[in-house]
Amino acid sequence: MAELLSLTKVCAGYGRIEALSDVSLSVQAGGITALLGANGAGKSTALNTICGIVSARKGEIRFDGNRIDGLGSDRIVSLGISQVPEGREVFHQMTVLENLLLGAHQRNDAAGIARDLEVMCGYFPILKQRFRQMAGTLSGGEQQMLLIARALMARPRLLLLDEPSLGLSPLLVQQVFETITRLHREERLTLLIVEQNAAIALDVAQYAYILENGEVAAHGTPAELTRNDAVASAYLGM
Repeated sequence: MAELLSLTKVCAGYGRIEALSDVSLSVQAGGITALLGANGAGKSTALNTICGIVSARKGEIRFDGNRIDGLGSDRIVSLGISQVPEGREVFHQMTVLENLLLGAHQRNDAAGIARDLEVMCGYFPILKQRFRQMAGTLSGGEQQMLLIARALMARPRLLLLDEPSLGLSPLLVQQVFETITRLHREERLTLLIVEQNAAIALDVAQYAYILENGEVAAHGTPAELTRNDAVASAYLGM
């Protein structure tokens, strides 16, 4: 597989706090890559830096061979990167349908948008039943589904998911990850998934990076990481 996204010695942070320090990683086109680590390890900062929400202080970020560090968030979305943020960040006072259409705000192909709405309803049937319902009244699991569908309405080539299992019951976590893997397979999406639930992330990923204190502490295939007793004990809870 060809490399779609790469970070090379990226540093980023907030004020005087450096949240990422010389982080290098690669995401292969058509694959699922996991980014693991404890709270405060820098995982969400890594996604936000890729998306242009946080500025890289040093290093390079390339998407499909072209540098994107320094670009604005809207431009990065237009190039084909969408993020599903942590924390159920739906627009509470807007309907489900309005939220979905916001995901397509940079597109001008009305027929394609209509088709994609139907596609999203195929993956998340509950959303069609909730089209006219205010997004803030949805359950946590339904809001997570809406966030994923909204991001996909931009027709991304790379989807970034920030803690998709957070706050969900085990049954809902299983359903969400089944849908994620189905989207990967059927829509040929490339995925970068940030997760604290290492077991479920490693179950779907082909490659994984572990962050600790803003640095890459380990990386490898799921089999390589789980076979390494020191890594499995220190970072994977095994």
